[in-house]
Amino acid sequence: MEMVVDGLSVHYEVRGTGPWVFLLHGWGANLGLFADVAAVIATKYTVVSLDFPGCGGTDEPPVAWGMDDYTRFTAHFIATFGAAEIILLGHSHGGRVAIRLATDPGLGFRVTKLILVDSAGLVPRRSWRYHARVRAYKAGKMVLGWKPVAAVFPDALEDLRRRTGSADYTAASPVMRATLVKVVNTDLAPVLPGITAETLLVWGDRDTATPLADGQTMEKAIPGSGLVILPGAGHFSFLDGAYTFRRVIESFLQIG
Repeated sequence: MEMVVDGLSVHYEVRGTGPWVFLLHGWGANLGLFADVAAVIATKYTVVSLDFPGCGGTDEPPVAWGMDDYTRFTAHFIATFGAAEIILLGHSHGGRVAIRLATDPGLGFRVTKLILVDSAGLVPRRSWRYHARVRAYKAGKMVLGWKPVAAVFPDALEDLRRRTGSADYTAASPVMRATLVKVVNTDLAPVLPGITAETLLVWGDRDTATPLADGQTMEKAIPGSGLVILPGAGHFSFLDGAYTFRRVIESFLQIG
């Protein structure tokens, strides 16, 4: 399905009937990763999955976005369905957006339940090696971006990006690279205590992208929340530990 939201053509899917559940995927992914999760939840709920801007079948934003832009866009998308109360499930970057939606009092809907899966939202502590790499990259970028140098070595700057950037950063377009820099440097720790929705956190104990320590920090900060740890699962714990994840979701959402 397609609709236009804030000038962007958005790809999304709807399945099931009942109360509304919105699934928000992680950075660089698409709604297809949630297919099995959506099928389980759709046995009792209306499940809406979308591709975030710049992912899957949805247009890129025209300029680099920050968290305010993602929050506003997603709120406008959800509002088109006219739901007064919703449940949000967000993985990684989708969890970051879900946190913002769950703590925004100006929305036209209320988040009653929140499921955060290996969620982003906390700014990681950076080592001195990380800061040294950043300084080296900025210096290299300045030199290699200088027109006379770029004319002689046209591929050098892109090669530097590939060697020093994360996989997500390297794979992204220029607009999405700038967007990634903005969102990963947004710390949502201060808003976590303001979450009033019943909150479930699900984490893989081998997650290296958003480590388990982040989930434990969120559990302490979000009032009344509970953390379920999936042994042996990584950042995509809903795939790595699919059977256990399904049972946890069925229990939390009272399915079956």
